[in-house]
Amino acid sequence: MEYFLELICGGLTRGAIYALIALGYTMVYGIIGLINFAHGEIYMIGAFTAFIIATALTIYGFPLAAVVIVAGLAAAVWAAAYGYTVERIAYRPLRGAPRLSPLISAIGMSFFLQNYVLLAQTADFVPFPALIPDFDFLEPYSHIIGASDLVILATTAVVMVTLTCVIRYTTIGKAMRATAQDSAMALLLGINVNRVISITFIIGSALAAIGGLLVASHIGQINFYIGFLAGIKAFAAAVLGGIGSIPGAVLGGMLLGLTESFGTGYISSDYEDVFAFSLLVLILIFKPAGLLGKATVEKV
Repeated sequence: MEYFLELICGGLTRGAIYALIALGYTMVYGIIGLINFAHGEIYMIGAFTAFIIATALTIYGFPLAAVVIVAGLAAAVWAAAYGYTVERIAYRPLRGAPRLSPLISAIGMSFFLQNYVLLAQTADFVPFPALIPDFDFLEPYSHIIGASDLVILATTAVVMVTLTCVIRYTTIGKAMRATAQDSAMALLLGINVNRVISITFIIGSALAAIGGLLVASHIGQINFYIGFLAGIKAFAAAVLGGIGSIPGAVLGGMLLGLTESFGTGYISSDYEDVFAFSLLVLILIFKPAGLLGKATVEKV
């Protein structure tokens, strides 16, 4: 029974990691209908930024709480700046181009950022400090769920609820929904579509950076390639849940994480990716728009 609970907690934690990254994919797709394949690299840059800031603050003897807060804020701001830059360079000039053009541009930006970090840092794995302290009340259950697992799950839940409320009830959220529904009409109604799209990239990138900090602290190491691998899984989670849907991104991430956890726990870790993408294919056969996605009707 304990092994079963351990697999559930591990799967939910893994799913929450995918969900945090998938939220950026699903927000951008919901607004402009395109996939930002450089999003995984933004997540990786956020993790490296948090690593550099946390290491520097630790050397100077700052308390752990201050290290976590400052490193998280720095990573979010720096990653948001990268997200904004990617949107301006790789997407905005191609806004009216055929859909394949910005897709290729995003893939090129992904490889550029990977190699940029590779040259600026190292190709080796770098040990990441444990920034999340142990919680005393979890000590009897530490073999099942750890402090970092709980923090990742709580962060994902808070982010999902907050984003949903922002999109439903705030002015910028209404502008996002209007832009997603009909960008040309939104422009005619006085909405600054370019600003809305930039803000979407900024929010998604900041969330990816927070995810990068939490995941790196949970795993204990980072390298330049972690963004590509996590980005592919997060994209699969977004598609599984229904890309464009915030709750769908979280649901897809959780299902993907649980599938991988139970598949590797009871069968073999060699087939981890096979389990994940088999589930994706199976769901899309019966629900092409994803679990919570809405089928689009093309008007002619």
